[in-house]
Amino acid sequence: MYRDNTLIPTEAIRLAALGSLVEGDRRHSELAAELRYFIAHLIGPSLDLLGTSIDLMCFEGLAAPIDSPAGAWVGPNALDETTVLKITDTGRDVFKMLMAASVRAPVNDVTRLVVALKLRFLPLLTEDERADQLDALAEMCEQELVRLRDLQSAYGDGLLGRWLNDEVATLVARHAMFASLQKTD
Repeated sequence: MYRDNTLIPTEAIRLAALGSLVEGDRRHSELAAELRYFIAHLIGPSLDLLGTSIDLMCFEGLAAPIDSPAGAWVGPNALDETTVLKITDTGRDVFKMLMAASVRAPVNDVTRLVVALKLRFLPLLTEDERADQLDALAEMCEQELVRLRDLQSAYGDGLLGRWLNDEVATLVARHAMFASLQKTD
């Protein structure tokens, strides 16, 4: 993690993989394909973000083949594309830790991915954990709004001003969505 308790890109991918396994067991190949699909369709293809090894997560005891003892490392050559993986207790703990990470403003591709993952996996958290995450997402929007409104006051004319107006409107709507989710959660 970065010093501000936000996720580095490889941790965002780890969150995606672990969250998928919390949702249910997956074949190695299905998990890899799901991660590639989600990331590529959300932020575009990125070699930087696809470097996380599912095998490494198994080595670290975060995931394990379904037919192995809980958390037991089966060796680097024991996993193939048909191996069905399950999350371990350690993996669940890491998932919770990654979900609890802060969200970085200003929004960039990694932050956008983290927000999407938090929203995707929000139902897997307790009510209090969901409330904390929705608070953090609303706060991130507030920080972004301050920054963009400041920029808007300095450069609010012309085409840049129109673009900034659109960005501010999007953030206002997103903040309202997070606030409404807090009320319904």
